[in-house]
Amino acid sequence: MVQTADWDPHPEPLALDTAPLPEYGSGSLADLLPTLAAGMDVPGMTAAIPELTAADRTCVFLIDGLGWEQLAAHPAEAPFLTSLLGSSRGGTGRPITSGYPATTATSLASVGTGLPPGAHGLPGYTVRDPATGELMNQLRWQPWTAPAVWQPYPTVFQLAHEAGVHAAQVSSPAFENTPLTKVALSGGTFHGRLTGEERMDLAAEQLAAADRALVYTYYAELDGAGHRYGVASDTWRGQLMYVDRLAQRLAEQLPPRSALYVTADHGMVDVPFDEEHRIDFDEDWELRAGVALLGGEGRARHVYALPGAEADVLTCWREVLGERFWVASRDEAIAAGWFGPPGACDERVYARLGDVVAAAHDDVLIIASEREPKESAMVGNHGSMTPAEQLVPLLEVRS
Repeated sequence: MVQTADWDPHPEPLALDTAPLPEYGSGSLADLLPTLAAGMDVPGMTAAIPELTAADRTCVFLIDGLGWEQLAAHPAEAPFLTSLLGSSRGGTGRPITSGYPATTATSLASVGTGLPPGAHGLPGYTVRDPATGELMNQLRWQPWTAPAVWQPYPTVFQLAHEAGVHAAQVSSPAFENTPLTKVALSGGTFHGRLTGEERMDLAAEQLAAADRALVYTYYAELDGAGHRYGVASDTWRGQLMYVDRLAQRLAEQLPPRSALYVTADHGMVDVPFDEEHRIDFDEDWELRAGVALLGGEGRARHVYALPGAEADVLTCWREVLGERFWVASRDEAIAAGWFGPPGACDERVYARLGDVVAAAHDDVLIIASEREPKESAMVGNHGSMTPAEQLVPLLEVRS
């Protein structure tokens, strides 16, 4: 990296109170299903997003990786979804926040359980399992641990099913028996379909199957295109065109008294491939000093210190990363509301969080080229609290 005469290797660290926190309790992914289920009189559910009016039949279509800012920047590729944006464009949609970290496993658990990450206990891409001391990948569920122990709370789908609501999930057959599906999205019936068109058609059928229905459907390939090629790529834009057609296909088949909500689990940021924007943990002795395990992902790191080194690691990470990351101790991140509102962090989750938690502010990553070669090579990335990652659409169609 080229150093100029006024370059400061240790700038002032970002103040934690400048982080744009997720809107837990009023406008986050964790608030969506409880609000919809409350409108169906499911016991224990609270309408935390008051502008969503009740419907007898409700479907949530979650498009993996479709951030609000990315959608708003591509109206030509997504004319139908664009027509559902805010009042300035004639629609009723608005952004809500993903939750921290803005990553798939965490967000899907927040959606399905109606709980923030500090409660459901999937607070990152990889986190330390206190029982074993090993990193656990919560997306792939490796190494395996008992799902009901890791995440013991019922899902909103389970509670809705118990209340007599027809609950169904329509997704790829590959996801039917995964631990993540079991802990985050199970309840009622699962229907596996290979193509997006099949999923949209079946989701509409499931909505019409009962007087009260809560249906979830999912599409993942937009996220994959962003990771491999970036959100500025032709491949990503082609995927956006496809999901736009899928959303319209589902909307046109809604049975009477239905509401469709299109949302996402996170947005995405393209990060340049140079040493300034990709800080390699495996080659940086300062960042490695005193660290036992590096968890999370490039823009949302959990850092686990060797016993007794916690304070030194926090000081070093703040000095090295300066104004490019928000860097907090575990207790500071919890108190600041990163993982949920005050009091939301379960005791069983506490030790899963890093001794140090680092969230990217700029278009920068902490990669680990030797430990995480595939993740370190991705073009598009996510995880932090910037608007490009945090804000996801909440778009409504009613019949």
